[in-house]
Amino acid sequence: LIVLQSGGGTVTGYGLAAAQLKRFKESGLKLTICVEQVAASGGYMMCCVADKIVASPFAVLGSIGVIGEVPNFYERLKKEGIEFQTVTAGKFKRTLTPTKKITQEDINKQKDDLEGILRLFKAFVKKNRPSLDIDDVATGETWFGEDAMAKGLCDEIKTVDDVLSEYVDIGHNVYDVKYNPTPELNVGALSGLLPGTSAAGQRQRVGSGASVDGSGGVVRALTRLLLDNIIPVVREEIMAELDGQNSYKAGTTDDIRNRYMIRDPNDAKDTIRIE
Repeated sequence: LIVLQSGGGTVTGYGLAAAQLKRFKESGLKLTICVEQVAASGGYMMCCVADKIVASPFAVLGSIGVIGEVPNFYERLKKEGIEFQTVTAGKFKRTLTPTKKITQEDINKQKDDLEGILRLFKAFVKKNRPSLDIDDVATGETWFGEDAMAKGLCDEIKTVDDVLSEYVDIGHNVYDVKYNPTPELNVGALSGLLPGTSAAGQRQRVGSGASVDGSGGVVRALTRLLLDNIIPVVREEIMAELDGQNSYKAGTTDDIRNRYMIRDPNDAKDTIRIE
């Protein structure tokens, strides 16, 4: 059983995540996915590989669609007398970017690309959940709880606690498994502050613990101790801030993963409230 909550993100990232979940089924394990609040767009791409999808009464499911967006500063830069030159080889190497004048041809190409991704997305969902009327649900819309089940997007309406309680009642052992990889820290920039640090030993894993020995000394041990305790917290805060953002920033145009998003751009769990 996997508890899933996601409003989606990059095509490549969620495609990989869905492929990893398929490995459970290919290994002969029955996979149940519980949605507590939202499984939209890329989140539903992951969700659809399950043998059974269980959603809480007001969970949001769907948003099967693709979005690509980019802020454009061309007119503003032109007004300021700034010209940004991009040299490319290949007619469509760059279409929509923050700094160039957007043409209708660029927009048409972007639209074609998005339609191609949507076709792949729909085919993936249909293959893994053949009972769905894919043309009916692949509109970018989302549905809550009972409405989502009526559309075939989930199989049951229950909370994850209900499901776990049922497992316990029939005699199963229930374990909570979480994966928290140890973040890597490149201490190259701090090498001047760490006595005894060589170029070969600059990349270390946070969490190894501070020790006082001849290779580091007291200063290194104290610095290591600070980094061990502070870096994971800072990293979590930064990742939480970045998580779910759908932005296209200048300087990241070479990262094709950020060009197309399969997500609910309005993230319904945050914008739809009962107060």
